[in-house]
Amino acid sequence: MAKYQVYGIGNALVDMEYEVDATDLGILGIDKGVMTLVDEVQQAAIMSHLKHHRPRRGSGGSAANSVIALSQLGGKAFYSCKVADDELGHFYMDDLVRGGVDTNNHTRKDQGHTGRCVVLVTPDSDRTMCTFLGVSGALSANELVEDALRDSEWFYTEGYLVTSEAAREASILAKGIADAAGVKTAISLSDPNMVKFFKSGLLDMIGSGVDLLFANAFEAMGMAGSEDLDVAVDYLKTISRTFAVTRGPDGALVWDGETLIEIAPVKVKAVDTVGAGDMFAGAFLYGLGQGWDYARAGNLASAASAKLVTSLGPRISADQTQAILKEFDR
Repeated sequence: MAKYQVYGIGNALVDMEYEVDATDLGILGIDKGVMTLVDEVQQAAIMSHLKHHRPRRGSGGSAANSVIALSQLGGKAFYSCKVADDELGHFYMDDLVRGGVDTNNHTRKDQGHTGRCVVLVTPDSDRTMCTFLGVSGALSANELVEDALRDSEWFYTEGYLVTSEAAREASILAKGIADAAGVKTAISLSDPNMVKFFKSGLLDMIGSGVDLLFANAFEAMGMAGSEDLDVAVDYLKTISRTFAVTRGPDGALVWDGETLIEIAPVKVKAVDTVGAGDMFAGAFLYGLGQGWDYARAGNLASAASAKLVTSLGPRISADQTQAILKEFDR
């Protein structure tokens, strides 16, 4: 039996979450509802504009949110990332450990700045992210812990790594190690902008195909080059053996390799959608690790992500996560 249910690799970003109005986005000239890469000066200007707002702070990054969700549910995860030898870097690693996730904390930490993601939440519960990668942009094969990867059931990577050549190559290398070791592989497309601007790089990361792919409907259609979700579903079958496509308040579509399963939504009042897809992926992978079928894993993921969007932030407490799980353990 593998030591880890999931070995993840992704950006290490300290989330700084602000509640704002749409007018703030206009003043700052930021595209709403997507992730935009910014440099340190641009991010500082954004934070200066928001100096009268009090942010919430937590360890983030798409794949990190997923492995922490899995850990809260009771799974065992390892996460490889890159942080600087600064206050935020130590905060980030300590936060992962508190979340029950093993990390490459022992690998070298460079001087510089740990990555930060300014998350702007508007009253319609949409989230807009402005990310300064810092040293996370230099994530490379040096951060891989191959023994832990080989001793895992799943290798999971985030599409955001496609923006950095070194990180993309590390993800491709890790997938090759996983394939050779019989470790199942999974990827999240992460964001519509990743698909729009880096589709060829994402296909390089997917390679000959993955065992499981996560996407929202917009990302799936972007990969397929079609505004027809049915066409996108058919396309995803050519690059992944199974997949889950989230559709916000309309639930999700899950392909288990043989059957397309419609996952019903859990009706809630959304406050903040930050991390909903990450929670879905983490809970889904947890369910598969328990030997559940795709329908049951999808229903757990739907319930967990619905709970997440009812409050601010990319995560909920371990107690809340466990309460959701109990409904499925009966």
